Amino acid sequence: MQAGAGDDKIRAVPAWRESALFSEMERDALEYAERMTITGERVDDALWARLRRHFDESQVVELTAVVALENFRSKFNVPLGVEAQGFCMIR
Repeated sequence: MQAGAGDDKIRAVPAWRESALFSEMERDALEYAERMTITGERVDDALWARLRRHFDESQVVELTAVVALENFRSKFNVPLGVEAQGFCMIR
C-alpha cells in the first residue's frame, strides 16, 4: 500500500472487473493472477499478448513468481493455521 494503492483500491480488488479504479495493465495482471490461481484455468495467447504490451520478459517472470509465491503461502499457511503477522493492516 505504501507504493501507491489506497484503501479504496485494495477493497475493490474482489470486484476488479467492474471497478473503474484499475488500469488496463492492472486488469490484465489481475486476470493473469486469477488464471494462475484457479485450477484448470489456462493463460491463452490473447492474455499473453496483452501482458506483453505492458510488461517485458523479466517483469512477467517477476509477476509470475509473486503470484506463485502467494498461491504457495495460501496452500501452506491455511492448513497449518499460520495467521497474519500484522505487517499490513487493512481496515
